[in-house]
Amino acid sequence: MMDLGFSSATYIVLALSILYVLHILNKWSKGNIQNFPPGPWALPLIGNLHIMDLKAPHLTYLELAKKYGPVFSVQLGTSKIVVLAGYEVVKDALVNYAEEFGGRGKIQIFQKMDRGFGLVHSRGENWKVMRRFTLTTLRDFGMGKSSIENKIIEECSYLIKHFETLKGKPFDNIMMVNTALANIIVSVLLGHRMDYEDLQFKRLITLMNENFRLFGTLMVGIYNIYPFLGFLPGYHKTIMNNMDEMCEFVSKTFIKHLKNLDENDQRSFIDTFLVRQKEEAGNPHSYFHIENLTRLIRNLFFAGTETTSTTLRWGLLLMMKYPEIQEKVQQEISKVVGLAQPTYSHRGQMPYTNAVIHEIQRFADIVPLNVPHETTKDVNFRGYFIPKETYIIPLLSSVLRDKTQFEKPDEFYPNHFLDSHGNFIKKDAFMPFSAGRRACAGENLARMELFIFFASLLQKFTFRFPPGVSNSDLMPDIGFTNMPKQHNICAIPRY
Repeated sequence: MMDLGFSSATYIVLALSILYVLHILNKWSKGNIQNFPPGPWALPLIGNLHIMDLKAPHLTYLELAKKYGPVFSVQLGTSKIVVLAGYEVVKDALVNYAEEFGGRGKIQIFQKMDRGFGLVHSRGENWKVMRRFTLTTLRDFGMGKSSIENKIIEECSYLIKHFETLKGKPFDNIMMVNTALANIIVSVLLGHRMDYEDLQFKRLITLMNENFRLFGTLMVGIYNIYPFLGFLPGYHKTIMNNMDEMCEFVSKTFIKHLKNLDENDQRSFIDTFLVRQKEEAGNPHSYFHIENLTRLIRNLFFAGTETTSTTLRWGLLLMMKYPEIQEKVQQEISKVVGLAQPTYSHRGQMPYTNAVIHEIQRFADIVPLNVPHETTKDVNFRGYFIPKETYIIPLLSSVLRDKTQFEKPDEFYPNHFLDSHGNFIKKDAFMPFSAGRRACAGENLARMELFIFFASLLQKFTFRFPPGVSNSDLMPDIGFTNMPKQHNICAIPRY
């Protein structure tokens, strides 16, 4: 018999590879579920990856919804996923079937980062306890009250001063806007704001920005679908290294807070958590432990910064793109508040500005795929059977651009939120914060931040493209969120 020169180790690897492929094929062949939502034909091993726009999967899902209807399925690798499209279906699932669709979908990179702790990607009882604690504590520290509004106004004044120092010269606003918005949640979490030039603060913002960009890359997407490839080099390892660095910073802050902890004078979110931890020290099943706190702080820092700052940056870009809309906003600000400080209570007197902010959120479509859900039990929904622990994508992009709800869904059109008399009108399909039991915990804070920052900045400045730039690309950059592509702006003082 001819010797091919294969070592015993090679034969073992080859045998294991064949067994793995046979296992996947067996799993694929048994994956047919009676009355499961329809979808495109899936290939072994890769599923529907060959038809996906992996840089912007929501665009593929929007096209598939036209063919298969508002409830359909796709297969990524060997995992079956159900996509919900359009306002009526997404609202029905998240609100009327809140319990059934209220689980959190498993994404490999986030599973590895959070290990089921924290808030955003936790599940079951841990999620219930952490969400209840978070909402209560944020309210105690001023969420939706004048105390947090004062912090927002103060932080906005720092940002305005930074813009003023540039004297109308072109600049990239990503770091400035991110640090300003981050400082508001930081003041709640740590009990104090951080200086814009603080090297550690700037490093945290840089790590956050890099991770949000890397979350949306092809390499990380492939890792999420085929986690057994995790041993290979790639951006998933960069993300984990960045997270380790952030956790180290957060852990160091615990030590400082423990040294000065006064149970009768809790000055920050961390203080309140540490006091609760001491109270439950004798409970072996307590959820108030350091792993939960580390990830909870990181979750809130990310969630309290990225989406709001990205929305504000979209807003300034859109004002440059549509100067006539910017001018109408400024006219309304001048009429209602003059040179006084805009406050959240002014939004009722400023219907056009309020409508523009809502349209910025709708048009920017910051989190098009939503944060994935999972069914907590078997459910019959809209004539289909969806088993327990099915990965669910409530496609927010399809809600915010639903043609049955918005007259010009693909255009930037503030009149979506105005009646024929110029009064602001609410739209049920305005769902940038999602809906149901997994809706964004910081929605009220984000609404207040956006109004005060947007109105204050347009009161002080007119935003224009740099000399020689007459337009800008409104196609979003690749990332976990729809971020504007890198661009420079000019903030021209109005007074």
